Amino acid sequence: MATYYFDSSGIVKKYVAEAGSMWVVTITDPASKNETFTSLISGAEVVSAICRRGQLGSITPQDVTRALAAFKGDFRINFIVLHIFDRIVDQAMTLAEKHGLRGYDSVQLATAVNFHAKRSSNNLPPLVFVSADDKLNTAAQAEGLLVENPNNYP
Repeated sequence: MATYYFDSSGIVKKYVAEAGSMWVVTITDPASKNETFTSLISGAEVVSAICRRGQLGSITPQDVTRALAAFKGDFRINFIVLHIFDRIVDQAMTLAEKHGLRGYDSVQLATAVNFHAKRSSNNLPPLVFVSADDKLNTAAQAEGLLVENPNNYP
């Protein structure tokens, strides 16, 4: 059993078949007994990413409908959703400036860093940050997080 924090690029792989999808499906399977966390903003990000894929034609309209229904059904059940507070936004601003991250990426990272610090202070094992974004993963590593890129598991 492990503890994972997923950004939206990692979550999408559970609902849209692409490189890394089987790895994500396996580690998020409830039978694995892994804990899977994400930020509240992942809801909007994942829906947006799935819809964009449909608009660009990389998945069919039926696949969009299926993926959205599956994700919306799973979001608050199969993921432990972490809320965003003022201190997270403040930390996200610092991380955006420090690492040149996009806005939501900096919020994802701030949420994970904050959660990791709470786990460490309670002597809990570290979490693993899961993202398919190389720049975000580099920043996460620089902030002391263990990182997995699902794209490394084709």
